[in-house]
Amino acid sequence: MPIIDIRCHRVSAPLHTPFVTALRRTSTVDSLIVEVIDDECHHGWGEAPQVWRVTGESMASAEECVRHPLTDVIKNQDPDDLNRLLDQLARAVEANHGAKAAVDEALHDLAAQRAGRSLPRFLGGTTHRVHTDVTLSAGTPDELAEAASQRVKEGFDTLKVKVGTDAATDVERVKAVRQAAGKEAKLRLDANQGWTPREAVRTITKLEDQIIELVEQPVQAWDLEGLKWVSDRVDTPILADEAVYGVRDLVELIQRRAADLVNVKLAKCGGIAQARTMLALAEQCGVGTTIGSMMEGPIGVGAAASLAAAQGTTLACDLDAAWWLTKSPITGGMHYKGANIVLPDTPGLGVGNLTLSDPA
Repeated sequence: MPIIDIRCHRVSAPLHTPFVTALRRTSTVDSLIVEVIDDECHHGWGEAPQVWRVTGESMASAEECVRHPLTDVIKNQDPDDLNRLLDQLARAVEANHGAKAAVDEALHDLAAQRAGRSLPRFLGGTTHRVHTDVTLSAGTPDELAEAASQRVKEGFDTLKVKVGTDAATDVERVKAVRQAAGKEAKLRLDANQGWTPREAVRTITKLEDQIIELVEQPVQAWDLEGLKWVSDRVDTPILADEAVYGVRDLVELIQRRAADLVNVKLAKCGGIAQARTMLALAEQCGVGTTIGSMMEGPIGVGAAASLAAAQGTTLACDLDAAWWLTKSPITGGMHYKGANIVLPDTPGLGVGNLTLSDPA
């Protein structure tokens, strides 16, 4: 029962609210959806998000990678020989982590369908619910306060505040969010590399009386020394995101003791297989974990949430990306219920069909 076809679909789906960070502003989720089909008409699904300012990949580059080097190693192969396929996938091409993640997710989805198990159960879990934070886009203090109040009313208890656009006024913005959200809400800050190390220490120190759960990627991704400098000088836990793509980056982070926590994302590391290794390594070395996503739709988020359901993390996950969509680009699959992602207890990811596709 070999893999007989690999198809690519470009999807652009609108957001109900612009997503604004220190790195970029977007009003759409733009992704390459990969469909892997076996000769019994099982369809496995995966997603490669287009995030120029983080991964540097586009839908066009991901498609080219999938259509040639990645297709070459999986077409006509046995999808039940999953470990061998994933190993070949990892070695087929350098970088191109989003493209690899999409194929990795599709292969996992296909294998789970063939086994008749949901993806969380296929990965060794039993639950189909995953708790997530929700992001507050960068904005004025009044805009952030209004958004925080609304999100709490909708059932979210962990708010991720985008800062880093202006260190001089970030303190005012965070205080406005804390006042609007109340004392019970957990606040996370994400600077998306927007501060210098000195700005980070000054800003975080001024905010430690606001009870901040963590600060994510305060400095430039390449500056591990700066990240460690910040971590050593503040009491608030520091979470590495853009600084850590895969296993090698995580090893260096651990060796330098540069951060307390790591955000593992499938589109950064290359898929579920690599992410599982990273989560296990972090646990063994005392580094806290969360599983996050880029601006992805329900396929990519569903795959990440399935891993979180199976393997667990030390923090609530960072998987609200598909919540921002005005309409799901698929039938079936995951959905949100308040601050929880609900995964279907049906084979694989439970995706029925792609509804907003532009077949490439």
